[in-house]
Amino acid sequence: MAKNWYVLRVQSNKEETVRETLERKARLEGIEGLLPRVVVPTERISTMKGGKRRVSERKLYPGYVFVEMDAEEDGSVPEKVWFLIRETSGVGDFIGTEGKPTPMKGHEVEKLVGEADRSGQEAPALKVDYAPGDHVKIKQGPFENFEGVVDEVQLDKGLVRVIVTIFGRATPVELEYWQVGPI
Repeated sequence: MAKNWYVLRVQSNKEETVRETLERKARLEGIEGLLPRVVVPTERISTMKGGKRRVSERKLYPGYVFVEMDAEEDGSVPEKVWFLIRETSGVGDFIGTEGKPTPMKGHEVEKLVGEADRSGQEAPALKVDYAPGDHVKIKQGPFENFEGVVDEVQLDKGLVRVIVTIFGRATPVELEYWQVGPI
């Protein structure tokens, strides 16, 4: 039997529940060997609100769960696993053609497994929705209600340099990124 990865379409916001249920059912049925991994790839993101840094997890593929399982010789899903998955609340269907689950390709699996392995290790990326050239309005601080253009984004520090026109002169102002907003 060859191990393949398959994609399950599931109800939105039920990905973790489906993952936990599948793992628990496989243990109870004694078929963990046929269904070794169930993955919901996430990434950790960091946001700043009110001067406080918050770390949260975001699903990379909302509405999908990835399962690794042993396929039969003909490439089909073993009957025990098929029924275990199909009888799980929240599971829609396998991704595939003509009602037959299609295994993921090698390069897709490498990307998926790499994302899953990385997500628990690396420091969360700071999520900044601004890029140089964006027009923004300053929401807080001494330049509140001034408008300007983003000159530079310093992700490592969570800062945004905005060019603001003060008394007819272009002046760079460094702000924390939560102090500015879109116009």
